[in-house]
Amino acid sequence: MTAPALDLLCIGNAIVDILAPVSQETLTALGSPLGSMTLIDAAQAAEIEAKITPEQVMGGGSAANTAVVASRLGARVGYLGKVAADEAGLGYARDLTAQNLLYPSVPVEAADRPTARCIILVTPDGQRTMHTYLGICTEFGPEDVDQVAVSSAAVTYMEGYLFDKDRAQAAFILAAETAHKAGRRVALTLSDTFCVARHHDAFRALVAGHIDILFANEAEICALYGTEDFDSAASQAGADASLVVLTRAEKGAVILSEGKKFVVPTEPVKVVDTTGAGDAFAAGFLAGLANGHGLEACATLGNQSAAAIITRMGARPAEDFALKA
Repeated sequence: MTAPALDLLCIGNAIVDILAPVSQETLTALGSPLGSMTLIDAAQAAEIEAKITPEQVMGGGSAANTAVVASRLGARVGYLGKVAADEAGLGYARDLTAQNLLYPSVPVEAADRPTARCIILVTPDGQRTMHTYLGICTEFGPEDVDQVAVSSAAVTYMEGYLFDKDRAQAAFILAAETAHKAGRRVALTLSDTFCVARHHDAFRALVAGHIDILFANEAEICALYGTEDFDSAASQAGADASLVVLTRAEKGAVILSEGKKFVVPTEPVKVVDTTGAGDAFAAGFLAGLANGHGLEACATLGNQSAAAIITRMGARPAEDFALKA
């Protein structure tokens, strides 16, 4: 087996993020559950955008956020995600390459749908409620899996949000099989309880059959294993994946590996915007892993990375982001 050229290759929905602070009353009027992710169409996106004042517009998408933070931590990172060759998509590609990421995905010319966007409404308590118009990114399929890039990455990390369509599910399996054939590891983040509910059986099969490293929060892992008992869900996950990384907000993280369990606390911080907290945690953990850190040290770096993100608006690190893996 050759040495990996990349520490991490992330695969996910390539989405432009539009962040806006809103009142709880505005969110209630939209009928969106606090902290949820709702899929919307183009007309709904236009309606919501007419009611808000954006504070930031930037490249986004869960796995892309992880890729950017991991790169800032010194990891060698690539990203695969589908965009149109429109202004937003070309800007998205330029942004990733400017941040030293390998981005072999080619923007689609004359696409029938535009580059995706996610409207992130942030309430005064720091909670983010997302409304996502997926555009062309949902057309990601097996042909979009760059098998050379996958084979060259120590870990291929896949985003659960992308798992909605059959072709994307086939792409996940192809990526996992390609990575394993090259002697590499495969990671998955469950992303959202609604994703798990929509494709519960397919997620269970993917985790049991193809995933080495599983990331989830408390609600997501309980949804995957159909229980409200966190310890039971964690135990079942540990039987399916060789490394399970579970976040519990202010309770810190729980790591399960080879029959061992580690509980890693986190330090309290003033929350401004929880957008990207899980993405940043995964980035810190995987960057630590790439540098040969122990699991507890990886989780600590994950906690620190998440803390650096949630104390400001947006899911990407600020210029003063100074952590090192």
